[in-house]
Amino acid sequence: MPELPHISGNEAIKIFVKLGFKIARQKGSHVVLRKENKGCVVPLHKELSTGTLRGALKQAGISVEKFIETYKNR
Repeated sequence: MPELPHISGNEAIKIFVKLGFKIARQKGSHVVLRKENKGCVVPLHKELSTGTLRGALKQAGISVEKFIETYKNR
């Protein structure tokens, strides 16, 4: 399995938006993103742990490979 990049919450949100997600709402430092019937929560941390990012990808139904490809092609 490919290694996830160490990125901030804001960078992760930008990549999710490129993948078709929209910001639904924010409560404190957590942003909820939605796309059709899928959704995920991304915290606005300076650096997301790989487990947190992997959990958001699992919630969103996005593969790690697709996320990394979009991250590299930004």
